[in-house]
Amino acid sequence: MAERFIRQPGAPRPRRIAAVAAGAIPVEAELPPGGLLLDTVAELVARHGAESACLALAGGGFGPLGYVIPALSPDASHAAFYSAPRRPTGITRLDAAAITVGWRDGAPFFHCHALWTEADGKLGCGHVLPEETVIAAPIRATGAALLGARFEATQDEETGFRLFSPVATGTRPPARAIPGLALRLAPNQDLVRALENAAVEARLGRAAVRGGVASTIGARFADAPPIAGFATELLVTRGIVGDASELDIAIVDLEGSIGSGRVVAGDNPVLMTFEGFLEAV
Repeated sequence: MAERFIRQPGAPRPRRIAAVAAGAIPVEAELPPGGLLLDTVAELVARHGAESACLALAGGGFGPLGYVIPALSPDASHAAFYSAPRRPTGITRLDAAAITVGWRDGAPFFHCHALWTEADGKLGCGHVLPEETVIAAPIRATGAALLGARFEATQDEETGFRLFSPVATGTRPPARAIPGLALRLAPNQDLVRALENAAVEARLGRAAVRGGVASTIGARFADAPPIAGFATELLVTRGIVGDASELDIAIVDLEGSIGSGRVVAGDNPVLMTFEGFLEAV
């Protein structure tokens, strides 16, 4: 397996996995049309008595949709950056999305990567802009509302970006909550192996991945052609870690190449971050 490494502008933080134990309250809901996606998911999380959630979205659509894909950095302050915003016309049909609902500057915010089909039939994938994206048709949301932890956007000196990381809230999860781990992975560690190690350290056994928003240095699949571009945005479409881990993703690189499939364990290093929730199963 080829070793891939990207030097970041800042010094690596000593602990490569930030993790906070939390309880999960299952979420299954329909997001109604007409509202800003940010406001709608924030209201959904609040109804579950939580401050954060890791969710999967499917079906329905956006209109308008604003998004970016990865791009080369214009200077040395970042190892990679974002493209200019893109805004497809018409109604964009959502195929799948992973979303972390958390907090930034004292208000609800989200980090969302999605796969969609535009009005002209073009497949798209990228980083959804919270301030611009409106729900145009009902979207199904499933996943985990978190009690005992929440994701907060803070400045990360290693990458130069403001990134979501888990913090403890002091809220005691109810007895019905499913135990798990809110976590963020730092760059240049293998995605699957790092998740497996986190599950072992937390004594979760096998764990389902809820949410799953990340970037990797390209992608190597067991069942599909590789994605060559070094800067990517990806979403986990299905994930189980533990014995015989299985992590399925959709991904886009800085050339706009889109891929999907099951990633090869040991050959998919994180570029900037991974954030999500490991839920005991």
